[in-house]
Amino acid sequence: MRVVAFNASPKKDGNTAILLKTVLEELEGRGVDTELVQFGPTPLSGCIACYKCFENQDRRCSQGQDILNQCLEKMLAADGILLGSPTYFADVTSNMKSLLDRAGMVAKANNDMLRRKVGAAVVAKRRGGGIHALATMNNFFLISQMIVPGSSYWNMGLGLEPGQVEDDEEGLMTMRVLGENMAWVLKRLCG
Repeated sequence: MRVVAFNASPKKDGNTAILLKTVLEELEGRGVDTELVQFGPTPLSGCIACYKCFENQDRRCSQGQDILNQCLEKMLAADGILLGSPTYFADVTSNMKSLLDRAGMVAKANNDMLRRKVGAAVVAKRRGGGIHALATMNNFFLISQMIVPGSSYWNMGLGLEPGQVEDDEEGLMTMRVLGENMAWVLKRLCG
């Protein structure tokens, strides 16, 4: 079993990374192989609705100038996908939105190729907007026909400055429970 996580924060070691790593540690402790992909400040371009993915049906985006196709390969090789984003104006970062739009379009063009994978999302937030950001990522999972496990609370951690989320005990516990639940679902599906 394998889970790949995507950190769409431009801060490599910021609050989103801490939340993702907390989930990944729980998964690893339960026998799941994990990988963390850090986007960093390198921008992903948005979907241009060229529909080449529907013509080509090669599980790739025709806009091959960035890391999107590498991300798609990692998604296809994984049993579970974990997405993480800080909250930017009550939603996900532009890199996360580009990943969702382009990966979602390619998946639809290729017979819903992410169907029945396990998907979960985490959000780092200062105060508000986190529910909308979480919903944006969960909607990607749901339209992709993926299985979404829950946790003991919404999958969010509170913090503004890098590392501040480590003071959010409830947020970190929510991440640990999410990892536990994700591992449970993966074991039931993958044997």
